[in-house]
Amino acid sequence: MTDLLYIIAQKNSLLVAFVFVGVIMWLSYKASKYLTVGHLHGSAIAIMAGLILAYFSGQYTGGSKGVADIELLTGVAIMGGGMFRDFAIVATAFGVNVEDLRKAGVVGAASIIIGVLLSFFVGAGVAVAFGYTDPVAITTIGAGAATYIIGPVTGASLGASSEIIALSIAAGLVKSILVMVSTPLVAKRIGLDNPTAAMIYGGLMGTTSGVSGGLAATDPKLVPYGAMTATFYTGVGCLLAPSVLYLIIKQLST
Repeated sequence: MTDLLYIIAQKNSLLVAFVFVGVIMWLSYKASKYLTVGHLHGSAIAIMAGLILAYFSGQYTGGSKGVADIELLTGVAIMGGGMFRDFAIVATAFGVNVEDLRKAGVVGAASIIIGVLLSFFVGAGVAVAFGYTDPVAITTIGAGAATYIIGPVTGASLGASSEIIALSIAAGLVKSILVMVSTPLVAKRIGLDNPTAAMIYGGLMGTTSGVSGGLAATDPKLVPYGAMTATFYTGVGCLLAPSVLYLIIKQLST
């Protein structure tokens, strides 16, 4: 019977992945409710749990794909791939009211540019402070400070080493978790209670997962608006970082 279940699980690896992630999410939201009394959102706990599981899975298997290196959980690699990620991001757009989107106007568009530049140059400054002098490394780490998607895209475009790309991803993950945890704590103080504010906030912060998780803990109705501009932020960052921003860093480094 055990062998039969094992074979079925292997042949339906993606379904197993959904069940596995569903259990992690369920436990995370229970932990959020009963252990932190809602102060730490379930999504933030789930991300931290995922990182911990990925680390120990790598230690156990000696692999590089986290829990996906465990034979029964290979479907996690598919579920966590770019296809499902992009589908989830695009799906959030269907919850947006076009009239509310128009209200953000020039301010919303400006917030995206300001957010990308601010995050990038802060990250680049930190890279320089830690002794990095190569323009490619500085640009990649700065891009990672924008989001953990812009970092590897930039690094791959510029030919950065795998170590530098890993640092950029780590920087983006730290930012994502910080935004997710801090958003519900500061929402009232910054007036984050309407679609326009959510769009501007998403444009400034930029990390889609962090903004979405933080807004979900603040007001679920605001999630599509913040996610919308955060997604545009990612696109703008992927265009600017390996081109214009790299040339600026290269010029400043000479």
